[in-house]
Amino acid sequence: MTQINAIDTGHEEIIHDAQLDYYGIRLATCSSDKSIKIFDVSNSQQRLIAELKGHEGPVWQLSWSHPTFGSLLASCSYDRKVLIWKETTPTGLPPQSNPTGATQYSVIYEHERHTSSVNTVAWAPYEYGLMLACGSSDGSISILSSTGDGKWTTRKVPDCHPPGVNALSWAPAVLPQSSDDAGVQGTTGEPVKRFVSGGCDCLIRIWKEQDDGWVEETHLDQHNDWVRDVAWAPTFSFHKDKIASCSQDGNVYVFTRDTRLSNNWECITIGTHFNDVWSVSWSLTGDILAVAAADKVSLWKLGLDGKYQCLTTPQTSSTSTGSPSVNSTMESTTGESGNIPVMAT
Repeated sequence: MTQINAIDTGHEEIIHDAQLDYYGIRLATCSSDKSIKIFDVSNSQQRLIAELKGHEGPVWQLSWSHPTFGSLLASCSYDRKVLIWKETTPTGLPPQSNPTGATQYSVIYEHERHTSSVNTVAWAPYEYGLMLACGSSDGSISILSSTGDGKWTTRKVPDCHPPGVNALSWAPAVLPQSSDDAGVQGTTGEPVKRFVSGGCDCLIRIWKEQDDGWVEETHLDQHNDWVRDVAWAPTFSFHKDKIASCSQDGNVYVFTRDTRLSNNWECITIGTHFNDVWSVSWSLTGDILAVAAADKVSLWKLGLDGKYQCLTTPQTSSTSTGSPSVNSTMESTTGESGNIPVMAT
């Protein structure tokens, strides 16, 4: 059964992203009105609990950290900044909260080393520690990390996608199961950190940490226009990787590889041509893919015939503009000013 509820966010301009936290009880939204709003959506309620204002331009994307590190929210903007917000008591920097003062967030770190718009942010799996990847229109990716002492270090990867970085997604942290796996995951008994990026060069690039730096492992070139989004699927199988991508060319692909057999990626096309597809996201189990286009969100699952089948195609507003997005816990499309249809299955 699919249930669709609409949330009136009160944003004054186009909504660019909507993200649920780890527990699925707080929904954060961001908009061209330069603001971030956080809602309590537990127990079927939709209550605004905080409004955050710290950016000087449209806010493109949000990412919640794992609760191991507390309630942290990263945001990125056209103003070239990345802000990390934390739910906190009113000490240090002035908190921002709703008028009742029930929930307060403060900026605990501001990253402003990019020279152009920062388009995407993504927290790494908690097993990697407190680590955030940021992608910018200047073509570079920054990796921010902290040991939790309030100090942050930055490693910048230049010229990742020279025309600009649009999307990032981390590989799940999976430990090797035997010494035979060491060639793939490393020899230390720890998983090699990996993430995937998509950019305006029409390429998907896969990166891995090596010798205290980041190197390109491989790239995928099936798309022939800007790559809008990438999503590395959660997996419980050490040997299998799965990545979804969507592009301005109207195509959605799923790339898979079995590392026991080959490091080559196989490509499967999802459905037919999509109209202005902007975002892809896997379910928590990694078997259902949500695809957000300008006019709808559709859900896809791999069938016994090796092809992805459409499970449902809930319609959203035909007037939706901007950049719809979906996230892995509860799919939500964005684009219209003020309203978000939220779908739960």
